[in-house]
Amino acid sequence: MANDICIEFDDVVAGYKDFMILNNLSFKVAKGSITLLLGPNGAGKSTVLKTLFGLLKPRQGRILLNGENIIGKSQKELLAMGIAFVPQGRNLFGQLTVFQNMELGGITLGTKTTHERIPEVLEFFPRVKERLHSQASALSGGEQKQLEIGRALLLRPKVLLIDEPSIGLSPIVVQDVFKLLKKLAAQGTTVLMVEQNVKSALKISDDAIALESGQLVLHKKASELLADPNIERLFLGGGHLAGTVAAPAPAPASADI
Repeated sequence: MANDICIEFDDVVAGYKDFMILNNLSFKVAKGSITLLLGPNGAGKSTVLKTLFGLLKPRQGRILLNGENIIGKSQKELLAMGIAFVPQGRNLFGQLTVFQNMELGGITLGTKTTHERIPEVLEFFPRVKERLHSQASALSGGEQKQLEIGRALLLRPKVLLIDEPSIGLSPIVVQDVFKLLKKLAAQGTTVLMVEQNVKSALKISDDAIALESGQLVLHKKASELLADPNIERLFLGGGHLAGTVAAPAPAPASADI
């Protein structure tokens, strides 16, 4: 039903200058679900997140949030609408403390609300809580990623966009992050995720969307895809996703798009 749809891409074309990454892309994401974006490097997975968060303006099509077209809205407006984005890599102020980084994450909330929410959010991350007054640069990679996610959670997002949360993390920390995402979804947050650790990500996801050359080639229940013996080939992409035997298109030089 339409009321159950949180995010909708409708015939979206987007890219950089004359190089289009997303090509007439259409898909829907249900409210309160975890949806995994997968596909080969250069398929457009990260570009979906950047376009949804307003970092890239589409040349064509619509992006709807709960039925409202959000193309053209600023990041501040999107944050106010409940969208939070945790990009790939480390995006912290290394010379500032954990607490100061959290404060900056809540800058749109005001000081009083931010200070009220910080202890609440840090309950999810006991290791980070213990290092509240340490410089962010002194944290381990796993602790830094948890701090980034915690900073996004200050906003109590209705939609969480997260790009490669497991990069550089130990398997134990990855499982902690995935458990948190599962808990957030159970509380009603819609999660749209890019993750190379496909099998682990599929285990916590509700749906999986596969892209190739910026186009949708598969959208099915994560549990069904996880049970597919050809999951590795599916992840690598190629024409078999569309029911053919055509070879995949070569990826652009910049893989993280």
